[in-house]
Amino acid sequence: MKLSELKTILPQLHQISFKLENGTPVPSHFHLTELGFIEKRFVDCGGTVRFEKSISLQLWTANDIDHRFQAEKWLSILNRFELELALEDVEIEVEYQQETIGKFNLDFDGHGFILLNKKTACLAEDQCGIPSQKPRIRLSDLTAASEKSCSPGSGCC
Repeated sequence: MKLSELKTILPQLHQISFKLENGTPVPSHFHLTELGFIEKRFVDCGGTVRFEKSISLQLWTANDIDHRFQAEKWLSILNRFELELALEDVEIEVEYQQETIGKFNLDFDGHGFILLNKKTACLAEDQCGIPSQKPRIRLSDLTAASEKSCSPGSGCC
């Protein structure tokens, strides 16, 4: 989800809710502890220099269970700091504490926000020798190959 999508959804909501992709809810007394604009410059394993930009929202829960974040408040925070942080209309990444800090993509299901699991990937598969599909091997080929291979006492090694 991009910033413009979030800003379109927020006025339609009173209360904000989040849940993980597996359905586990983020406690409703979460805090928004950080809003940031991230620019990442990196080199992939194929030697290509790449650039990424994202907006980072950090959620945190404490023991103040009466705390609730209203959608209007979120929108005012986004509007207030959009110019100051030079926020661009880029993808939003949400950080949320689990066993370690989890990073999630953001989606909306019509009722609440969903934290979608992020995955790592090789960005230069064509240069790393990673096959696009797992090669198919016939069992009969494996038997024929093993007959031609070195066996104990054959004198091949």
